[in-house]
Order: sequence, then C-alpha cells, then structure tokens
Amino acid sequence: MEVRRGITPFCMALALLWVAPQAQATLGERGDSIAKDSKALSTVTRSTIHRTKYAMQEMTSETTAVREYQTPSGIVFAVAWNGLVHPDLTQLLGSYDQEYRTALSKQQRKRGHRQTQVKSNRVVVETWGHMRNLQGRAYLPGLVPQGVNLNEIR
Repeated sequence: MEVRRGITPFCMALALLWVAPQAQATLGERGDSIAKDSKALSTVTRSTIHRTKYAMQEMTSETTAVREYQTPSGIVFAVAWNGLVHPDLTQLLGSYDQEYRTALSKQQRKRGHRQTQVKSNRVVVETWGHMRNLQGRAYLPGLVPQGVNLNEIR
C-alpha cells in the first residue's frame, strides 16, 4: 500500500505537467503576456518603470533578471536580460524564435568573440558577457518607439 500512495501523487503531478498549456512568449505580443513569461521562466516580478515612450517590467529568478519593454499601446518591443545563465530564448522570442534560429545558423561563428549580434528581417538578438555575467537583448526594430535610444534597452 505504501508504494501506491507514493506513485499516485507522482502520476497525478506528471499528468498535470503533460496537459499544462505552454506559456506564450512575449516579444511582439501584448504586455499581459508578461505574467505568462514570469510563470514559465520561474521568475518574480520586481518592478515596473514607466517612461514617456515605454514601460519596463523586471522579473528575477535565482539566476537571471529579465526586463520586458512595452510600447505605450502595450506591445512588447524588446526584452533584455543578465545573470548567471541566458534565459529560455524560445520563451522570450515567441513567434520570432524560428526566424532568429535560422539567421543564427547562417551566421559565421567568430572564435574568441564573446559578443554576438544576429539580425533577421524582423528581430535583432544580441548577447555578450562572460561566465557568471551573461547579458543580452532582443528587439523588434519595427516596433521600437520613435525617440527611444537602443542603449536604454539593457
């Protein structure tokens, strides 16, 4: 009987994971998807900063901080991160992930470089840093609000 009690909760938890819907990624989506990202990335929302041309919401986990930038109309136009590891880019890039991966596969790797920039038709993904301080950002050039300096996206 002891074995059945241990297996049943495990099987139920496994079944819940199997049918749990995947969270939608946010780049290019409405800002209300940030809560889904936070859950999928196991982060806690720390702060929201409102600027004239955008709002930025920061989420942190034990290993990474992720910032998502929204236009005044509520669309996420950029994400930035820093931490011990890179976050799940599939989650953050959403529908732009495949476009990024295709552009990345065509890019020639530069030995000894710690910085990469991958540009496709609609998305730019940049990564840099070193061990224990990995950083990056992804943005949609067509959605960056006029007057926003890309150096603000960090």
